[in-house]
Amino acid sequence: MKLERTLSKNTVESYLRDVGKLVNYLQIEGIESNPGDLTHEDFLSFLKFMNELGLELRSQSRMISGIKSFYKYLLLEDIIDNNPTELLESPKMDRRIPAVLTYEEIQSMLAAIDLSHPQGTRNRAMLETLYACGLRVSELINLKLTNMFLDIGFVKVVGKSDKERLVPIGEEAIKHIQFYVETDRKKLKIHPDHENIVFLNRRGKGLTRVMIFYLIKDYAKAAGIEKTISPHTFRHSFATHLIEGGADLKAVQDMLGHESITTTEIYTHLDNDFLKETILQFHPLNQK
Repeated sequence: MKLERTLSKNTVESYLRDVGKLVNYLQIEGIESNPGDLTHEDFLSFLKFMNELGLELRSQSRMISGIKSFYKYLLLEDIIDNNPTELLESPKMDRRIPAVLTYEEIQSMLAAIDLSHPQGTRNRAMLETLYACGLRVSELINLKLTNMFLDIGFVKVVGKSDKERLVPIGEEAIKHIQFYVETDRKKLKIHPDHENIVFLNRRGKGLTRVMIFYLIKDYAKAAGIEKTISPHTFRHSFATHLIEGGADLKAVQDMLGHESITTTEIYTHLDNDFLKETILQFHPLNQK
């Protein structure tokens, strides 16, 4: 996956975890078979088991993709003679509208950050960057100082499969990044392997995805926001606010790093309150 398909580290780890779920299931069921001895029915039972555990459809689909890729590899290397996963089908995906924060909610979260706290300036800069650039959390924690072209208002982002893209960044985010880099970051004893990473923890090392997740949860709670959100919610909000403001869909696709325009089109949904208001106002059954 790394050499031939040039997949990113996170994608490889996800595929390995998915194959690991199959191994765990076989252990739970007491099935001691080689990969080539498993049947189509074994995989159907495994998928039923994962569904009953409440695994989301998107995760199920990726898991099936990972297992099928694993079996294709085994077949290619002549480790097995037949492929029992060949007829497995991914569940049909619902195109769900992702959770989105309003501009006011984002401002409330930013205002909830205590800048006098030792990590306050860093956290404010991170959230400003997430919203200003629509970054994935993995892209945020891997941002490099040498990829920050703040004087011309751009950052270079390394996305999925190590694909690079240039993303514009606004003045507000630039201001908070520069303030963090010139103040609190300079006080850290930075680990030699992390000197080029923008956002660091107290030990001078890069942050984890989990840490960003908990920070977002804490600031949402402090701002009185009851929606279920994650770092990815800032990415959804970035795209939605741009498109609602009239931004070109292709431009948003490029900034998000989506390979397919179809992925970006999910953000073209209309506000539910606007739809309701339109029906109440114009549908003939509501006319008096």
